[in-house]
Amino acid sequence: MFHECTWLHTPPECQIDQDTLKVITSENTDFWRITQYDFIHDNGHFFGRPVDHAFTTQLHVRADFQALYDQAGLMVRIDETRWIKIGVEYSDAQLMLSTVLTDEKSDWAVMPAPSISDGFWIRVTVGSGTVRAQYSVDGVVWPMLRLAPFPVADRYLVGPMCCTPQRGGLEVVFSKFSVQPALQKDLHDLS
Repeated sequence: MFHECTWLHTPPECQIDQDTLKVITSENTDFWRITQYDFIHDNGHFFGRPVDHAFTTQLHVRADFQALYDQAGLMVRIDETRWIKIGVEYSDAQLMLSTVLTDEKSDWAVMPAPSISDGFWIRVTVGSGTVRAQYSVDGVVWPMLRLAPFPVADRYLVGPMCCTPQRGGLEVVFSKFSVQPALQKDLHDLS
């Protein structure tokens, strides 16, 4: 699946080995638009593939988050002003489950992450003007992280994302990346 992706801002080091992508981040990278800080950063590492229909995507992520705003997860992107990133971010001296939804301006929602010593899973479903984000620590149980309106588009780019706004050198291992037709599960179905 990674062989169908292309980079938006290639990292200094990256390697694909079967279904695993290893990345080392550049310094001062991020995705953010305007809110609170009045700046636009659109230079994070994103490895996206096109999707032209409603879909569900998921990905396993492992990294040693240590510095403020170290982050990695999944991104769904229409263009530079409309996107969502979902994953784990280091903030307030702890790991946080994080979503940033951007439609001209970014918002940011966080909550403390559960224990993720062996990494974590992110699942995103997009369709009918909605995005549903879920996370998992075991790839079996998928609590909802966020449900939000999301622009309808003829084409989306979807794939792994990582950034290090305060440093460089975060090593991230992405694996088990998949894209399939949108799951039609009830909001309270955690499978």
